[in-house]
Amino acid sequence: MHFGINSTELRAKSNLFFYFCNTMTKNLVIIPTYNEKENIAAITAAVFALPEDFDVLVIDDGSPDGTASIVKDLMADNPALHILERKGKLGLGTAYITGFKWALDHDYDYIFEMDADFSHPPKDLVNLLHECRDGDADVAVGSRYCKGISVINWPISRVLISYFASVYVRKMLGVKIFDTTAGFVCYKASVLRAIDLDNIRMKGYGFQIEMKYTAYRLGFKVAEVPIIFVDRTEGTSKMSSGIFGEAFWGVIGLRFRKIKPKK
Repeated sequence: MHFGINSTELRAKSNLFFYFCNTMTKNLVIIPTYNEKENIAAITAAVFALPEDFDVLVIDDGSPDGTASIVKDLMADNPALHILERKGKLGLGTAYITGFKWALDHDYDYIFEMDADFSHPPKDLVNLLHECRDGDADVAVGSRYCKGISVINWPISRVLISYFASVYVRKMLGVKIFDTTAGFVCYKASVLRAIDLDNIRMKGYGFQIEMKYTAYRLGFKVAEVPIIFVDRTEGTSKMSSGIFGEAFWGVIGLRFRKIKPKK
């Protein structure tokens, strides 16, 4: 009697084993919040319902509407949900840097940025993950502009400001990224470990430009994944004219700054 398996079956089982091991990664979605009580339960539920496993870290800047309390109630039944609370509005950039450091300390492999208001489709987290984990990208950007303009429910004035801001950055910095201000991003942990996070200077949406440019200058591959961006239907936008001013002048400073990896 013969109880062995042939070489074809062995290769198939071996390939399946290695595929399974390669996809057993720790993935963290960082969601900064300020007054997002209308969205936070639904957005975290949408992330946890995806076919890939994602943990979620909420960075709440002292929301007076009780956003943090909602998250902490949800945490009682979900060990994959985490929160860091900060006192007051300290800026989008510092929120993400706090989250990045927490992610690296907890040995996550892929770290994501995402808004709480559903403007970034949760289902596209899977596409960003695949671009980095299964493709050859080090950074994957959920892009509104790499396939034309894919924005819904924004007034035309805001679309034009956002689109031409990315054109301005692309020309000024010489980067081949169509959506440099995008806030829907996947980073390999190796990228964040190479960046001197304490030297990232811009705090608002200019932070998004600085992070992508820094990764690009350090030699990492930045890929864009097309998404359809839909403006929020619940809660209030946090955009302001000061955010655009910081980004405009910050880009000029970036052009003349030396970018070095973290020692």
